[in-house]
Amino acid sequence: MITAEAASESTVPAVPGDTAATGVPEHEELVWPWKDAPIRELVQRIHQLQAERAQAFRRLEEGHRQYLSSGPPYDFPRYRSTVHEVTQVFAAASREVLAVEAELAGPRAQPLLASHVRSLQQLEETRLTTVALLQLMGTPELTGQEDSLQMHQLKMNSHPLL
Repeated sequence: MITAEAASESTVPAVPGDTAATGVPEHEELVWPWKDAPIRELVQRIHQLQAERAQAFRRLEEGHRQYLSSGPPYDFPRYRSTVHEVTQVFAAASREVLAVEAELAGPRAQPLLASHVRSLQQLEETRLTTVALLQLMGTPELTGQEDSLQMHQLKMNSHPLL
């Protein structure tokens, strides 16, 4: 199962700023840990993020299989929780991939490599959309108005921004 800890591994850490003399709590400035890393390390990080995405896809497929085998009645809350967890992993990986792309396109002056990273990101977006649609097509509708509304919301909101 993908945990909150695993999902937060690829997030950008905060670095405490200066404490104001007035006693105001510290301002936290976001720092990207790969800013001064060699290009080779950026490429390795892309590989790591792709491995995280692959694991998230497996978790999504497993969660859907469990959902289908749970009913009727179906265990929608568990499936919704799985979709939420996986969405967080995809969103975190995507943010970081986009940051690597920006770094390669801008300060590193590697436009060809940046365009490959952009293509990879677009392919992952297409893959996620396809998998999500296939799962939704194969998901039995739930009974009851509240469950139907939740299923509709899941269909509309389960696709993370990539």
